[in-house]
Amino acid sequence: MFDFIRTHQRLMQLILLILVVPSFVFLGISGYSFVTADPALVEIGRAAVSRDEFVQAQRNQLQQMQESSQGRFDPALLDNPQARQALLDQLVDRKLQIAVATENHFSVSDGALRRAIAAMPQLQVDGQFSPDRYHEVLASYGLTPRDFEAGQRAELALDRVLGPVRDTAGLPAPVLDGLKRALTEERTIRLRVFKAEDHAKDVQVSDQDIQAWYDGHQDALRLPEQVSADYLVLDEAAALASVPAIEEAQLKDYYEQNKARYVVPARVSVSHILIKLPAGASDEVAKTALAKAEDIVARVRAEPSGFAELARKESQDAGTARDGGRLGWIQRGTLPLAMEQAVFALKQGEVSEPVKGPDGYHIFMADEVQPEQGESFEQARAKVEDEVRRQLAADRYADMATKLTSLVYDNPSSLEPAAKELGLQVRQAGGIARDRLLSADEAGPGAASASGDSAILGDVRVRQALFSAQVFTDKQNSGVIEISPDTMAVVRVREATPAHVPPLDQVRDHIRAQLTGERARAAAVAEGEKTLAELRAQPSAEGFGEPATVSRLDPAGLSKDVLDAAFAVEADKTLPAFGGVALAHAYAIVQVDKVQPGTTDAPALDGLGQQMARVWGGVEQQAVLAELRQQLGVKVTDEGRRLIEQGDGGSN
Repeated sequence: MFDFIRTHQRLMQLILLILVVPSFVFLGISGYSFVTADPALVEIGRAAVSRDEFVQAQRNQLQQMQESSQGRFDPALLDNPQARQALLDQLVDRKLQIAVATENHFSVSDGALRRAIAAMPQLQVDGQFSPDRYHEVLASYGLTPRDFEAGQRAELALDRVLGPVRDTAGLPAPVLDGLKRALTEERTIRLRVFKAEDHAKDVQVSDQDIQAWYDGHQDALRLPEQVSADYLVLDEAAALASVPAIEEAQLKDYYEQNKARYVVPARVSVSHILIKLPAGASDEVAKTALAKAEDIVARVRAEPSGFAELARKESQDAGTARDGGRLGWIQRGTLPLAMEQAVFALKQGEVSEPVKGPDGYHIFMADEVQPEQGESFEQARAKVEDEVRRQLAADRYADMATKLTSLVYDNPSSLEPAAKELGLQVRQAGGIARDRLLSADEAGPGAASASGDSAILGDVRVRQALFSAQVFTDKQNSGVIEISPDTMAVVRVREATPAHVPPLDQVRDHIRAQLTGERARAAAVAEGEKTLAELRAQPSAEGFGEPATVSRLDPAGLSKDVLDAAFAVEADKTLPAFGGVALAHAYAIVQVDKVQPGTTDAPALDGLGQQMARVWGGVEQQAVLAELRQQLGVKVTDEGRRLIEQGDGGSN
């Protein structure tokens, strides 16, 4: 059952949505007007979005994010006014659709329901709806067809509110054609860049400037609550270090068992001539065949270069005769013993005596001989030891992981017992906030962001553990945190530092660099804008780079800001024409030398109409929802505003 659920996760999510969200869609308007102590966040006519509904939706949202990211999703990304507003808007939009569907008695026929269910790929076998698969899916999740079909009917009915808007949206042909022309228009441009770094040497920043900036940017300088942590890391390196010395005999045994990995066995590229001997042949027939084979040997030895031609004429092995008797490369173990011994006794260019095989007499010629090649045990010893050590370390890692879990649980207030027992080192790092690792400038010496373990300490699960009640408040060890299949960590808080503004001396260099960068950029912008005005009055190619042809589809490596500036230049002016744009650390002047239409049937534009129709449909749906908000009188309550701004703790 669980394998089935894992294989059909998308369908399971759909089923959950159908069961959890719309199961009470058609209870009627009265279903939303009962009195409850749960405060309303948004009033929608006689309905409302309650606090409990929002909190549950928020939990579901977080759970889905955590599951899709395998626990690596940072909850802090949802803990902000923008995320809370977006979620509340989704709940309001759904309530609006429910209200419209209920008021207008929207319903779905049995035929439409059957067609919709039959079209679900997860319920099909070889492209056809399968009743057996249908019942298997529902049974695996504990559903009856009645429950599933009721939920699906409700979803289809809801889709009647906005579906017609979405499905009938289309971009007018003139608009689409204009869009294609704009995307493919080509401009030949040159750039002239004024860099801030070229002005930095001329910037003067006084102590008074630094103090004034410090006093005026307290909020920007404020560091969040942070912790310094003690932690243990169990990884491959730790497991390797715990492996004891390996005995020489063990290494030699491993070498012999895996010799093929270190040694290429001897092989011979060989050709042959076969004189067949029928099964049960008489002595007279055998003597005749042997005599013929011996005659061939004598002829070949007299003229070795004629072996291939003689094989074509005399060999009775039709499969190789036409190729001059070539068998190719032969390794030991591929031929009967007598034939193998004869072949591997030959030197390059030598011809064997007739060798009796299962099907007759063979005359072999060694075309090329390669002796055994590779490393002896002594030569491969270091490699062998490394491989053996890694295999032992893999077993050791599993054992250490089990012990680490037990030791951390048995000694919740210290990492030392686990470190001592497993031969690990208790490491320390600071500057770990709930949402990030502070930079070395912010955290000072020992910053986690500057350590070799920054990837481990920056993992969202590690930060969540450090700020959990067990670790942060109770000062206990965290549980074992699996960072990856071969790395796990345990953390504890050594010291907590509340949010604060660092002293001026700690951030003086940062402020100086900030002011220097700002003033250098301002100087670059001023120089660029002055030059741009001069160029518009008196065009000149001095200082510009090589020409490049760009379009909105093919920016040729230009940043969006520069590309926008290039296409903002009015094309109907006398060329060359000029435009400019201030960048993060520079000012760029764009000289437009040529403007020409592009190819509007470019493959990159395939499907643009459908894409824009979907976008257009989405915009129209939002317009309909906005109108419904007006008609139904959507009102955000004071409780709703507090929750959006402050989160779940905004009200109790």
